[in-house]
Parts: sequence; structure tokens; C-alpha cells
Amino acid sequence: MNPSLRTARALALILPAALLVGAWGSQLIGGLYPCEMCHWQRWPHYAAVVLALAAFARPRAARPLVLLAAVAILVSGAIGVFHAGVEYRWWEGITRCARPAAAGGDLLREILATPLVRCDTAQWTLFGISLAGFNALFSLGGGIAIVVAWIRSFR
Repeated sequence: MNPSLRTARALALILPAALLVGAWGSQLIGGLYPCEMCHWQRWPHYAAVVLALAAFARPRAARPLVLLAAVAILVSGAIGVFHAGVEYRWWEGITRCARPAAAGGDLLREILATPLVRCDTAQWTLFGISLAGFNALFSLGGGIAIVVAWIRSFR
């Protein structure tokens, strides 16, 4: 197997697995419970791990599987950009956990329906970057690196 494809395949497994370990660690050890959009960011990483494992199990099918894993990682990064934008108030979110209650509704029903973990508030930041922001940076950067290695594997 081409060294560039081996690199892309390894990155396609290690990157989403590491990000999922970080997400689950921050939840189970750090007590940072995910909002709805946080869960949205995890699903493409689960898919990428499965696709990358399949690329290891089926080396002859590695090229398309690695590319699909890269696409899944990039999708998670795009969701991370959107979620970070909601947290920074650059735009309004599309979920109940990121919108103000509708005026004129039943206040008690609105209160009971509001999630405890809001999507528009970062629970943790480092250097002003939220977990959604870090997911966006690592997923987009890593996804691009995988695609570049994948393209180089044709040389």
C-alpha cells in the first residue's frame, strides 16, 4: 500500500477516535454535558471511525473508505463551525436549546421544554475557543490533511 494512503488511513482513524475520547472524557470526567448540537458533531466522527476501521479490514477498498471518512470528519468540522457561531452569537441557532422562548406561549410549558444544557452558551473555553470551536479546527484541519494525503497516494 502507498505510504500516503497508509498515512491518510491512520489519520482517518486516529483523529476522530481522539476527538471522541476527548468529548466523552470531558463529559464523563469533566462533567461537561453535551447539548444537542454537540451530539450532532459526534455522529460524523462515529461514522469516520467505522469507515477507517473498514479501510484497515479491507485494504483493497481503502481509497474510497478513507475518502468517505475524511468527508465525515469535514462534516463534523462544519457542524462545529456552525455551533461555535451560535455560541459566539454570530448567528442564531436552529434548535430549541439555542433560541429564546416564543412570546405569548405557555410559560410553564416553555420552561419545562427548555433543555438544561444550552447550545448557545459555551461551557468551557481555552484562549476564547469553545469545545465546538476546537472540534471545528481539528476536524477541518485534519480532514484537509487526510484529503491531501489521499490525493498524494495517486502519485
